[in-house]
Amino acid sequence: MRVELVKRFRFESAHRLPMVPPDHKCHRIHGHSFRVDVAIAGEIDPAMGWLVDFGEIAARVEPVLRQELDHRLLNDIPGLENPTSELLSVWLWNRLQPLVPHLDAITVHETCTARCTYRGK
Repeated sequence: MRVELVKRFRFESAHRLPMVPPDHKCHRIHGHSFRVDVAIAGEIDPAMGWLVDFGEIAARVEPVLRQELDHRLLNDIPGLENPTSELLSVWLWNRLQPLVPHLDAITVHETCTARCTYRGK
């Protein structure tokens, strides 16, 4: 049986979007309480009855978020000089894909009503 698991994470960061016009509100530095959904997909292990332990997902994702993104200015991180939700989701995919087996999608929630999902290349 094929399933998808989703584990949600949070981090706080500031950013500005340097490519928008200077009078756009996102041109100014501002912060977000980002939420990130990490989705993995695959076949259930018949012996265990699950795909992956949710704790194993957290053990691989939380250090990246805490050490590299949380309470940072995203623009200062290499590869995130223009930290849109789209580019942040791709950056997270590239960073997490080697660490998280069965990675299927990364969804970045910038606000309560706006999100971006990236599913790899």
